Amino acid sequence: MNISLIIPLLNEEESLPELATWIQKVMNAHNFSYEVLFIDDGSRDKSWQVIEQLHKENPCFKGVKFRRNYGKSAALNTGFQKAQGEVIITMDADLQDSPDEIPELYKMITEDGYDLVSGWKKVRYDSTFAKNIPSKFFNWTTRRISKIGLHDFNCGLKAYRKDVIKSIEVYGEMHRYIPVIAKWAGFTKIGEKVVTHQKRKYGITKFGWNRFVNGFLDLLSITFISRFGKKPMHFFGVWGTLAFLIGFGITIALIIQKLILMANQAVHFRQVTDQPLFYLAILAMIIGTQMFLAGFLGEMMSRNASDRNQYIIETDLIQ
Repeated sequence: MNISLIIPLLNEEESLPELATWIQKVMNAHNFSYEVLFIDDGSRDKSWQVIEQLHKENPCFKGVKFRRNYGKSAALNTGFQKAQGEVIITMDADLQDSPDEIPELYKMITEDGYDLVSGWKKVRYDSTFAKNIPSKFFNWTTRRISKIGLHDFNCGLKAYRKDVIKSIEVYGEMHRYIPVIAKWAGFTKIGEKVVTHQKRKYGITKFGWNRFVNGFLDLLSITFISRFGKKPMHFFGVWGTLAFLIGFGITIALIIQKLILMANQAVHFRQVTDQPLFYLAILAMIIGTQMFLAGFLGEMMSRNASDRNQYIIETDLIQ
């Protein structure tokens, strides 16, 4: 199968028939063998009935229905698990992503050798204040942290080689950072394509301001887990030891200062325990000890985890 098209959706009954007709037209025009996986994320309208009807008319249209709303990441991860195509393409169901982009995305994966290609909605029709400005800020932040030169990490229109989506797991709000997850998994040939952004034709957006806060926290989680997931002591141990040594050094310095003043028979000198700096030093030592213990416990959990020695193997010549 050439292409698996994964479409997460929530309450998009009006858009689905038009989207399905558009997709079928593009696929037939280029003689692609394909499947379309509609992942219904707990819709309360007639979206699932529409999907069932589309499946009756064309078996290439398939669907999965969640009992309740779990979020876009859960929908995508379910689609990734069930996809059978050699190239996997994701898009939104609201007609803002154009199926006409599919052939070029497929070519970039199969002929140009990209692991992942992300769409870039260079010209957008969203609200400038509510979506565009926050999106620009988070895209800039993600570029700085991940060192991936994409302009639009959150674009729903993306294409992947099959082994990419079979090697990663998406949860929380991490669908925005799939390129980051893929890079940390070892898939570094990540490209970008300018894509057409359509105005929303039906319904309203399903995302609010909280997606930016949740997304930023998930970015920090991805970065930390990718770098220190199998070696937590390398993070907590280093910073814990440093904090402890700083606090211990300050304490010794205060004691030495007091002894010098006593040796010189200074009339006025403060006890070590009367100085605010002493309590800051004690705090640093306590924090350092706690961080070291956190690293030690994390290391013990990592070493006893069932996936401690699971790694992604690109090629294996051993029979």
